[in-house]
Amino acid sequence: MMNNVLRVACSGTGYFSQFHYEAWNRLENVRLVGVCNRDIEKAKSFSEAYQIEHYYQHLDEMLLELKPDFLDIITPPVTHLNAVTIAAKLGIDVCCQKPFGENIEQAQQMVAIAQEAGIKLVIHENFRFMPWIRKAKEVIDSGILGQILNVQFNLRPGDGQGSNAYLARQAYFQDMPKFLIHETGIHIVDVFRYFFGEPNSVYAHLRRCNPVIKGEDAGTVIFQFDGNLQAILDGNRLLDHNSTNLRRTMGECQIAGTRGTLNIDGEGRIWFRKIDEQISNEIHYEWQDENFGGDCVYQTIKHIVEHYLQGSLLENQGVEYLNNILVEQAIYESHEQRSCIDLYLHPSIKVTP
Repeated sequence: MMNNVLRVACSGTGYFSQFHYEAWNRLENVRLVGVCNRDIEKAKSFSEAYQIEHYYQHLDEMLLELKPDFLDIITPPVTHLNAVTIAAKLGIDVCCQKPFGENIEQAQQMVAIAQEAGIKLVIHENFRFMPWIRKAKEVIDSGILGQILNVQFNLRPGDGQGSNAYLARQAYFQDMPKFLIHETGIHIVDVFRYFFGEPNSVYAHLRRCNPVIKGEDAGTVIFQFDGNLQAILDGNRLLDHNSTNLRRTMGECQIAGTRGTLNIDGEGRIWFRKIDEQISNEIHYEWQDENFGGDCVYQTIKHIVEHYLQGSLLENQGVEYLNNILVEQAIYESHEQRSCIDLYLHPSIKVTP
């Protein structure tokens, strides 16, 4: 970095990229220096919308000319391996959108490429940066819930019905052979790992409810953790939940322990009820109801910038994120085999700054 300013280039101009560009622009000590897209007109449009001086059609050309400190890859999984390879050859640190690659083999290859090149590779896993998730983690760690025994996340975005499902926002969702878990449920896998560490086993039953898509859009996954803790992901993209914005929390969560129960509702409110009591009390906390998921994209990117400026620990580096993909792989294996799959994961790696 020069003059304590992080120079960032971005690749991608799809629906979700708007939240990335907006977040980078809000942060001090950050300068967006370039945008790249295979459609040069889209790249130009984004450069004008977000006051970015340079725009390109080809990623290698952009990185060679601009030599940024950091590349934000905001493109579909099929593009990730090539983008990480190009950045690594030039010694440029990378943030990669999830899903991270097309499969575990590609993800492992990208981690190896980054390690060999000595660059940082972080995955843009933003659900753990949703404010209600950070607050829930704080409550869990405080011990007021006692021994946590049961957890359930009901994933209900309500956007998957009909022949036009997903077309207006992310049309490629319809063509993904693996969808609910690979694209969306992976967020909850990461949240559960963030809360409780590594799961010991998974059992899954997946199904497709909307015939116009290729992959699964509903399913139930049972996770077993240390301490006799069982967590359930119950997902269905066709169904909704009680919320004024279905994409705020994407569902509802309950965390139940021997001393009390925590509930996260569709408005991002958190409720605590002591065991043997009938009244739930709201836990108040500060957060911004902006953009996607309580401004979690901004919080994720802010976390990355703070690492560079302050040396703070960087969460979700690629080598650590591999455990999410190994769990995902076991979920699909469990569904195919109709059996419980034991997991033998290394403890979450605390990557040094």
